[in-house]
Amino acid sequence: MDRIKIIGGSKLIGSIPISGAKNAALPLMIASLLSEGTLTLKNIPHLADITLLSRILGDLGANITIDGRGSQGVDDEISGVTMHINVPKISNFFAKYELVSKMRAGFWVIGPLLARTGRAKVSLPGGCAIGTRPVDLHLKALQELGADIKLEDGYVNAAAPNGLKGARIKFPKVSVGATHNILMASTLASGQTIIENAAKEPEVVDLVRCLRAMGANIEGEGTSVINIEGVTQLNSAEHTVLPDRIEAGTYAMAVAMTGGSLTLMNVNGKNLQYPLNIMKAMGVECLEHSNNLHITQSNNNLKPIDIETNPYPGFPTDLQAQIMAMMTQADGLSRIRETIFENRFMHVQELARLGADITLDGDMAIIKGVTKLQGAQVMATDLRASVSLVIAALAAKGETIVNRVYHLDRGFEDIEKKLSRCGAIIERLTD
Repeated sequence: MDRIKIIGGSKLIGSIPISGAKNAALPLMIASLLSEGTLTLKNIPHLADITLLSRILGDLGANITIDGRGSQGVDDEISGVTMHINVPKISNFFAKYELVSKMRAGFWVIGPLLARTGRAKVSLPGGCAIGTRPVDLHLKALQELGADIKLEDGYVNAAAPNGLKGARIKFPKVSVGATHNILMASTLASGQTIIENAAKEPEVVDLVRCLRAMGANIEGEGTSVINIEGVTQLNSAEHTVLPDRIEAGTYAMAVAMTGGSLTLMNVNGKNLQYPLNIMKAMGVECLEHSNNLHITQSNNNLKPIDIETNPYPGFPTDLQAQIMAMMTQADGLSRIRETIFENRFMHVQELARLGADITLDGDMAIIKGVTKLQGAQVMATDLRASVSLVIAALAAKGETIVNRVYHLDRGFEDIEKKLSRCGAIIERLTD
């Protein structure tokens, strides 16, 4: 199993191109199931989750071809490959456990399968062990659209032989995944669907833009109420995946910990505004220019701060582990309240192995700033936790080995190349 070795203490200086967003690319790929035409997606990152979803779609009848390099070219200003997905016929309605159990987003095929064919059998999902993340919101909403839902042997059997029907759906809480799923399903439902308490994330907006290019009739993306008027078919389209705001935020926090100056290329700063404001309040210089973001940390005096995670436009839970690592270098006590996932503090004990002083109290973590972290053997527990250990190791004294980095490969494209290009001493160890 691969590991990553890091010798901490080097400042980060240089530039890093930001890849296409994994959290946008996955639902965009799934949207291809809604049309007999070809969906061309540009700026697709080379990640383990992308490969896995390609296998899931292939099992369902998708033909996938890729143009361009198979991994990030760190010298390129804009990264990614172009993927062409064509599903002329759904050849299989069964998304099996062996694949869906490894990645939660695989479950989202249920909506498009129902919308296009009236049938779906999909395994209950898996993914990172950061909480229960139940699919009840998805299933209840699909029932409101007219689907008959049965749970059998770990699978969801769904049927809508007469097609889905538009409905007014009000989510009891904000769910990005459920918003993606019901958005896609309702594009081919007859009549009007109104989604209330919809997720406002940029990745949801990106999906709507793609669906609209395919011929969907949707209004209200980026607000809490989205209106969809069903159409009889969707068509071929071309779409470019938006930049990964979580990757950009991660590298910004890395340079805040190590010192130095980074230019993050191909960034939409508006989508990262809340985290950038938090970093500025902690004493980090963040300047936006065109599609670039310049992050400079010239002193070691980070200020403590209190935050809580919230749905967009609040502070993203996917940056919680990273900013916790950053807070270990602040001068005083910082606090994080995690409101999205009930089990997303598993990285705390691993950060403690590096010398972090963190106390947990229910949904709150209290971080006492330390002067210096010390390298150690650590183990990744989920995708975002793994990268928090990497950026903490960059600021630690001595050698750190991060184990179980397959989590990292799910969401960060060529992280070793990008960081080493900017002065980090980092390498992958393959057994």
